[in-house]
Amino acid sequence: MAAQSDFFGRLADSAIALTKHHVECDPTYYKIPYPNGDVPAGKGVCTDVIIRTYRKLGTDLQKEVHEDMQANFSLYPKIWGMTHTDKNIDHRRVPNLMTFFSRKGTSKPMSTKPEDYLPGDIICWNLGGAITHIGMVVNRKSTDGKRYCIVHNIGAGQVLEDCMFNYTIIGHYRYQK
Repeated sequence: MAAQSDFFGRLADSAIALTKHHVECDPTYYKIPYPNGDVPAGKGVCTDVIIRTYRKLGTDLQKEVHEDMQANFSLYPKIWGMTHTDKNIDHRRVPNLMTFFSRKGTSKPMSTKPEDYLPGDIICWNLGGAITHIGMVVNRKSTDGKRYCIVHNIGAGQVLEDCMFNYTIIGHYRYQK
């Protein structure tokens, strides 16, 4: 269990390290290399925070999601009208990451208790309508000390914020390859 805890601590530290890099929120579709492809370093969206955090620890979510979608395409959302996988964008879509993490990781309870969310956990939210969002729980506490903060990109770049319960939580995961 210590190795698992250490992994999630390093994952949280990797997410915090991302906040030191300036990134403009940019949802543009990019054609990227495969595997280990990434959008330009100064660009990104919320999913890129998760992708880059895992990449720092040697896990390529582009490859992992693409391979799982190729083998299990029918299990993934069809929101975008896709009839086949697209290694450039599939891993950059919150509903696809939710499906992947529920299949390959651990789905955890969605509660209103801060103690249920630990560093290294992934939280997904509904921002209203069909707008989804994703972030990483990190090992920094809110100013009142009651909950962990989140690293995410909701338009202001990769930031550390106390926003765990600011939106409707629709997914809570823990993933280690």
